[in-house]
Amino acid sequence: MAEDPMTTLARLRSSIDNIDAALMYMLAERFKATKQVGVLKAEHGMPPSDPAREEQQVARLRRLAEQADLDPAFAEKWFNFVVAEVIRHHTEAADRR
Repeated sequence: MAEDPMTTLARLRSSIDNIDAALMYMLAERFKATKQVGVLKAEHGMPPSDPAREEQQVARLRRLAEQADLDPAFAEKWFNFVVAEVIRHHTEAADRR
């Protein structure tokens, strides 16, 4: 007998909630690392943004997205959103110096 639709919905939503929680913790870890990069850059007078690195990362993430059957354009948008926040953190670190 097939699972009740409401039971299926609850099970799927629970899985989504767990994935969302894992993503939040992964993003937090990512930002911990990028904040350390920002401090390092500020200490050594390096610019907050690194366009060449960002270009390499976009290409890399687009490839990974394709392999994961995820829209590469979405992966790039996500990366650009995250990088904007990273640059904000790096700029703040530089301003504190």
